[in-house]
Amino acid sequence: MIYKQIQIQTYEAGLHFVDGEFVGVLMPGRHRLFAWLRKQHVDIVSRRDPWLRHDKLDVIARSGKLADQAVVVDLTEHERAIVMIDGRFDRILKPGLYVYWNGVRKVEIERYDAREVRLQRDHLSRIAREPAVRLALDVCEVQRFHRGVLFYDGKYVETLEPGVYAFWKETVDARVVEIDLREQTLDVAGQDIMTADKVTLRLNLVATYRVVDPLKAAAATIDVQQALYRDAQLAARAVIGARELDAFLTDKENVADEIAAITRRRAETLGLELISVGVRDAILPGEMKDLLNKVTQAKKAAEANLIFRREETAAMRSQANTARLLADNPTLMRLRELEVLEKIAAQGKLNIVVGEKGLADRIVNLL
Repeated sequence: MIYKQIQIQTYEAGLHFVDGEFVGVLMPGRHRLFAWLRKQHVDIVSRRDPWLRHDKLDVIARSGKLADQAVVVDLTEHERAIVMIDGRFDRILKPGLYVYWNGVRKVEIERYDAREVRLQRDHLSRIAREPAVRLALDVCEVQRFHRGVLFYDGKYVETLEPGVYAFWKETVDARVVEIDLREQTLDVAGQDIMTADKVTLRLNLVATYRVVDPLKAAAATIDVQQALYRDAQLAARAVIGARELDAFLTDKENVADEIAAITRRRAETLGLELISVGVRDAILPGEMKDLLNKVTQAKKAAEANLIFRREETAAMRSQANTARLLADNPTLMRLRELEVLEKIAAQGKLNIVVGEKGLADRIVNLL
């Protein structure tokens, strides 16, 4: 009688084959195998790596002799599985046959139907950071103050709130378009526009807007900001082209309101709310700027001259009224003369030269 002894450690298992057929698993301990008329063979494998790899894995898995010593995972074409070992993510299994040992390490298998394209599980963000996840899942994160518009094969599915999302690969083409809902500013700069009186000016506008319908913003056009830029540009040309230069320069606020009203109707079809449009500055050609400066200078000079003449007329009218009052009232005239002499005397020594007879008497009487 011929036999051989096999020693299997506590962290090992023995795959027992007789004449090439799998007959069972030898657990830790000492085993004696009798080789009498039949060929016996044992493959010793470590259970510290729970994933069993063997060239006869299909025979082992389907033998029904693993009992509760291992978990057999047989995934069909539309199935996937997440493997957690000792509470930590290990890998994602694609369709195929797998065997995982029980006992030495805690193995958990989570099976999923990949036809439900979106993976939903607790603590998704924890495993989404693992590089191995990217081999089987498309992972995206919708940031704060954003919304994600989800499409499967180009068809709208739903609008996603901020968070982490994962979608099974090799099922459908899942795409998430991320939309920022915060208020944004758009500069419409360097627009050369001709007014109704054939004056060309360069206009700079600033528009403030925000997205209110993420689906429209994602589906209406490739770039909503570029579309809004173009619409504001066309509205500015229509409004300013119908006005003369002087009308535009004196009524910029109404011009901005008209541009905003035209642009707002288009913005609504893009899923946007146009908050405001303002004229930041208008730049005129050099020769037109010099001409306007001369016109302004002439106007100011005329206004200054008018004010001077008005004041001069008022002063002369006041003097005429005073003279008339003094002529009608001799006593008031005497008081006025005394005020004048008082001012002269206050300046210093008063010298009086009298040359006409009788003038001295009048001055003495006056004093």
